[in-house]
Amino acid sequence: MNIERILLATDCSPRAEGAEAYACKLAESWGATLTVMSVLEFAPGLDPEYPVCRLYLAELMKQATRDLAQLKARTADRGIAVRTRIETGIPSEAVLAAAAAEDTDLIIVGTAGKTGLAHVLLGSTAERIIRTAPCPVLAVRAERPGTEHGGGSTSHPVGLDRIVVPVDFSDCSLNALEYAAVVAQRAQASVMLLHVMEPVSYGLDFTLPLSAAREHKRDVVAGRLAGLVAALDAANVKAESLVRGGLPRDSILDAARTWSADVIVMGTHGRRGLSHAFYGSVVESVLRKSHCPVLTVRSPKFPPDHRRVVSAQPDVPMNP
Repeated sequence: MNIERILLATDCSPRAEGAEAYACKLAESWGATLTVMSVLEFAPGLDPEYPVCRLYLAELMKQATRDLAQLKARTADRGIAVRTRIETGIPSEAVLAAAAAEDTDLIIVGTAGKTGLAHVLLGSTAERIIRTAPCPVLAVRAERPGTEHGGGSTSHPVGLDRIVVPVDFSDCSLNALEYAAVVAQRAQASVMLLHVMEPVSYGLDFTLPLSAAREHKRDVVAGRLAGLVAALDAANVKAESLVRGGLPRDSILDAARTWSADVIVMGTHGRRGLSHAFYGSVVESVLRKSHCPVLTVRSPKFPPDHRRVVSAQPDVPMNP
């Protein structure tokens, strides 16, 4: 597997510098071409020829052209082949259309990490892209200038040395692990496999038989994780595993913080409509809260001759 074409969607603002840094780093590492696109957000139904709209779009075009030219100049000395494009419309739709047209291998996009009412009202461009993207998507949190984290740093270093991969043994999580393994081989990174055992039910009486069943389930999970770790070790990928209890989002975020992860790699089913609204998405919950980048894998784009590092295993239900 090779990443040959990377698409960076950016507004070129200071908050998007993290996504730009990752795009340049990965383009250098993989020898990939980099397309940088900016979308002039314009609501459908409006007439672009109406004088006010025409003036508005002209100003946006002038700013985007200037910003992309400056970005291209910043990458010139790094030997990265950069192309730029400017589209008009709804950002998520424009990015997805560009990714399909260019047969993109990886989309990189910033996310504001909105939660609560702001998220309900405005939604998230990154989340809409992730749900139907034709390739993996790396979402890099956009921070306000001066934002500090636990270590006091105002920005995250660009690195892929420590990768956390939540695994529930579904096909999509194993595909995400396979993708992470290939990235880890290239970056010589370490991988942490994480399985979260969710609570069976709140208020349930934890009798001795129930506790014994829970321990048996933990042993089964640990055994399967050990098999995956052994497969990674055989492929020269340093790996370890961890089983934790609790709610998936909280456990994933806490494990990433504790292990000082550089990136979280997660598989996604790409649910839409009522199913998505009812069940929600652990991926999107992590995306809104994670301070390290989140790489989502819905369509991994493995070539036909790809030899898997991690073999798909029979799907055994891990949670009731």
